[in-house]
Amino acid sequence: MSRLKELRAYVNGELEKMENPDKRLGAVNHLYGVSLAATMIAKKRGLDPELAAMAAMMHDLAAYKSGSYDDHAHKGAVLAREILGELGLTNAEETDLICSAIYHHDDKLVVDGPMDEVLKDADVIHHCMNDLSKAVKDKEKVRFASLCEEFGM
Repeated sequence: MSRLKELRAYVNGELEKMENPDKRLGAVNHLYGVSLAATMIAKKRGLDPELAAMAAMMHDLAAYKSGSYDDHAHKGAVLAREILGELGLTNAEETDLICSAIYHHDDKLVVDGPMDEVLKDADVIHHCMNDLSKAVKDKEKVRFASLCEEFGM
């Protein structure tokens, strides 16, 4: 089994513990949607698409497990480090890249490292493209406009 498939199986098991079926479906939709977007963005930018997809699969997991978005990015990085350590899927450098991306993903107005930016941009793509009837959030407008230009949309 590939590393990404193994991580997805683990995340799916965690999401299955969510009692509310609508919230569970939303969580699955978001994590898989951001993971796909992260894969595409990373590949286009010459970064590791598998690591990007892995970061995306865990980026909001702390919020889904706790039911709260309070400091979820920072808590999510800690949780991701625990999961990756438990599963033994990544080396120390890969773990640091993934955890940094998760740690920084909620700060859309700041530019961080290349993999951090992939996750932020993938999150924005999913927020903005998943439901076109919703307005783009103010904190995501500049980033979304840049993504539209980058991808010729």
